[in-house]
Amino acid sequence: MKKLLILLAIFCVPRVNAQPYLISFAGTGASGTVSSINVQNLTAGTSVTLNGTDVLRLTVVSGVYSVENSQSSDIKIFPNPMTGKTILQIYPPEAGDAVISVFDMTGKLVVQKRSYLDSYLQEFQLSGINYGFYLVSVKGNTYQYSGKLLSKGKADGIISMEKISNNQVVAEKVSKMDSKGTQATIDMAYTAGDRLLFKGISGSYSTIVTDIPVSDKTISFTFIPCTDYDNNNYPVVAIGSQVWMAENLKTTKYNDGTAIPLEEDNTNWNNLTTHAYCWYQNNEATYKAPYGAIYNWYVVDAASNGGKNACPTGWHVPSDTDLSTLLTSLGGAGVAGGKLKETGLTHWETPNTEATNESGFTAISGGLRNHGTFVYIGKYNILWSTSVDTPGNIWRFNIIYDNVLVDRDVDNPGNGFSVRCMKD
Repeated sequence: MKKLLILLAIFCVPRVNAQPYLISFAGTGASGTVSSINVQNLTAGTSVTLNGTDVLRLTVVSGVYSVENSQSSDIKIFPNPMTGKTILQIYPPEAGDAVISVFDMTGKLVVQKRSYLDSYLQEFQLSGINYGFYLVSVKGNTYQYSGKLLSKGKADGIISMEKISNNQVVAEKVSKMDSKGTQATIDMAYTAGDRLLFKGISGSYSTIVTDIPVSDKTISFTFIPCTDYDNNNYPVVAIGSQVWMAENLKTTKYNDGTAIPLEEDNTNWNNLTTHAYCWYQNNEATYKAPYGAIYNWYVVDAASNGGKNACPTGWHVPSDTDLSTLLTSLGGAGVAGGKLKETGLTHWETPNTEATNESGFTAISGGLRNHGTFVYIGKYNILWSTSVDTPGNIWRFNIIYDNVLVDRDVDNPGNGFSVRCMKD
């Protein structure tokens, strides 16, 4: 039986479709120029960064197909099978940029390298590949080669692909751009049905769009100013009829320049009936950038703070109705949590149940301050609303690490939670 499985694996490898999807980009709104784009494959967990004028070429991997048991005469792989290292010999028909990719049996991209290849024998050393069968693909401007690779070794956790000459790593050439710049085509492995998150950047503006491409298309970013008084710039995302910040608020001032009081003493925080903010564990350096600040409700209540607004000009803290509308646009509170949560375990504890981030909201768990104690980072992302249920009971929404449910409930105004702002 084992021999039969090995034979099947030899004759069945992932195939990259001949017709890729070409994705270009455009800007509208506050800027018509896109300076750069970060693309995340939310399904596969891969990412790539492009210049705004570049074209993204999605190399579509579609299932497992049988192929002939021979490799192109223009790419050689030895030793094959490999144990620790193997050499890729490539014979390009012309000089220029090429993308060298290695895919596993499921079509998942294992390692990829963009390199300038001269029009004579080019060699790369590949190491750190775990046991299994792989497809090696080399794509230049006018050619594409592929070969099969069997690894019998155990991965050491560090996958490497290095250009070599006489078995020595060498410095690589870089394509030069003229003063006006040139358009490049950047490859990314893509399985039909994968959801991609595009973050377009133009100066201080950044906008998020999610999409499942099925053909060539242009992704258009509507750039909207979203800068607080501390000059923190926030990415934005349109969800249904609303536009939201795609990060938690981190300002230390209202948008008229008035400072929000910083309160680090746990006993004082517990007794506050006036506005205050803090950083998780009182550690700004570690927690500000990814998680934002923690605020008590008096910061977001206009009656408590003298009519001030902590959100950027043109934005506001959502009401209970605003947050309920968001959940409705995503199918309801019972399923919206997975669509709101950032994928992976960087900012969430396992299991981060059914996180897809298909909305682009990119909710992360910044923890909370409960009666002066910092707790639950990685588990909960609780967001304030401005709405009062009964005196001392404020509506808030909780996105949870081990559930797709968004918990809507009331809480004490003296607790410290995160804030997301919504466009007016």
